[in-house]
Amino acid sequence: MSFEWPVRVYYEDTDAGGVVYHTSYIRFLERARTEWLRSIGYSQARLANDMGLVFTVVSLDIKYLLPARLDDMLLIRSDIEAGGGASMNFDQAIHRGEQQLVRGKVIVACLDATTFKPRRLPAAMREDFN
Repeated sequence: MSFEWPVRVYYEDTDAGGVVYHTSYIRFLERARTEWLRSIGYSQARLANDMGLVFTVVSLDIKYLLPARLDDMLLIRSDIEAGGGASMNFDQAIHRGEQQLVRGKVIVACLDATTFKPRRLPAAMREDFN
């Protein structure tokens, strides 16, 4: 499954030189994953409160290729696949037009919201991911 989400670079996302600060890219990737979940009917609050599950990043591999700057319009592309029984794999990239600025591989684990122990993704949810 693929998902695209646009984001504009604001002053708060940049360093003193007007270039996007390296941790801002990680926030952009996180927001895109959250908006993907919302687009298929799952808010983070609903998952925690109603279904008793939360997600956590267990692995992040990120490559910074080109800088983004203040006021740039970016597009975050996320390719999602279910991993093991309690995980999801994301290939994500941040683009400005046709230029790829960042690429990342993220593994996210599903946890029980109370115990924070790994928990299998519900079958219905796994189907919604396809």
